[in-house]
Amino acid sequence: MSTALFVAGTDTGIGKTHASCTLLHALRAAGLRSTGMKPVASGCIETTHGLQNEDALALRAASSGPLPPYARSNPVALREPLSPHLAAAHEGVAIALPPLRAAFDALCAEHDAVVVEGVGGWRVPLAPGLFASDIAKAWELPVIFVVGLRLGCLSHSLLSAEAIRADGCRLAGWIANRIDPAMDAVEENLATLRELLPAPCLGVLPHGVAPAQAVAALDLAALAA
Repeated sequence: MSTALFVAGTDTGIGKTHASCTLLHALRAAGLRSTGMKPVASGCIETTHGLQNEDALALRAASSGPLPPYARSNPVALREPLSPHLAAAHEGVAIALPPLRAAFDALCAEHDAVVVEGVGGWRVPLAPGLFASDIAKAWELPVIFVVGLRLGCLSHSLLSAEAIRADGCRLAGWIANRIDPAMDAVEENLATLRELLPAPCLGVLPHGVAPAQAVAALDLAALAA
């Protein structure tokens, strides 16, 4: 039976993909055949193989080979860089959980570990009555959320943690990402997060370091607790 994790973010642009790729490198280093999945992605580019997403491609590059078909890694690829429910409506695409689940199950059957990266923050709409958080809820995935270290991250992090737990999901841990190298009082903010968040910190990713090297900053031992 494979291990699966859902990576959420406190917001858009805080480094979910960077953290997910670093997680994949860590899982591979632990001897697990691991792959990334981006169930829904907007802002995709047209390629000779159809619409593809930069984040999904990065996840695939960090995954164990041989790689699955692209559509299994990213079942819903949307062209416009908008909230998925808007991009899907503009393109006449209906986003629903069953096709996403089929791709997820296929990945689980082929790998020891699957890292599922969400889109935007926890409550991003995907379709009428369907949110990004519903993927983690429906698939009963433990959640790791990424904190982009910048001004405002404390409130965003605490609210995200509250929402994740209120939805009945297990917050397995959080990863801090140094997206603002000029941020003041970084260590004090980290101490506050460690004190107030109801889950362990799995690591602090340094600024400007590629996932293959940033993996040294992660400690996944707490996930087994």
